[in-house]
Amino acid sequence: MTGQVKKKKPWLKRILTAVLIIVIVLGGVYWYVATEKFSDTKGIKAGYTLNALDFIHEFQQNLKAANEKYTDKIVVLNGIVSGIEAADTTLNIKIIEPATSSYIIFAFQQQHLGEAKSVKPGDSISIKGSCSGGIYSEILEVTAINFKRSALNK
Repeated sequence: MTGQVKKKKPWLKRILTAVLIIVIVLGGVYWYVATEKFSDTKGIKAGYTLNALDFIHEFQQNLKAANEKYTDKIVVLNGIVSGIEAADTTLNIKIIEPATSSYIIFAFQQQHLGEAKSVKPGDSISIKGSCSGGIYSEILEVTAINFKRSALNK
């Protein structure tokens, strides 16, 4: 009897090669996003400078248009600090619109935590940050606007 030689399946090799390439590309994209460094917000020119309460009202009047206008833009907001919350490795400063309880929350960059810790509720403040956009909570009936990479604007 002659031994039968198994014929390799070329399609299996192609599929495994394609999967390997996809995994490598996705790993590279993940690494790029996870290690992306941002410029210090303090040194970036702001696209908009507004009063914080007017900013909240703009989101309340037309959430979609305000999100399109401000999301991922550097914005300077001036207002009165309503509260300060310590989070894991950051500090959040809140400005609340008293009539509706809608609010803006600013998460500070690591290098600006020291100056943010000197802020107290009731202080008049100017903050520069990257707007992450706003959402409306049907349950709480408030608009919440988030900022990342914030710094005190002096």
